[in-house]
Amino acid sequence: MITDELLALLRCPQTMQSLSLASVEQLAQIEAARAAGKLLDRSGRTVKEPILGGLVREDGALLFPIRDGIPVLLLDDALPLGAA
Repeated sequence: MITDELLALLRCPQTMQSLSLASVEQLAQIEAARAAGKLLDRSGRTVKEPILGGLVREDGALLFPIRDGIPVLLLDDALPLGAA
C-alpha cells in the first residue's frame, strides 16, 4: 500500500511530474493489452506479469507498475498508456 505521504514525494524520473494511483479503468486497459500479448514496456519487452497496480504520470502518458507493493520507477519498465 502506498501512503498519501509517499505518493506526494514520488515523481517521474524523466519529467519530474507528479504521480497518482492508476484508476480501475486504466488498469483494466493495461491488463487487457497484456492478456492479448500486445503490452510492451518502454524497452520493447513483452509484459508477462499481471499489472495489479500502478502510478500514472501527471500527463497520463506512462504507467509505472507497482510490484509486490513497491513502485517500479524505472523508465524502461514504464508502460505507455496511449498504446495499450
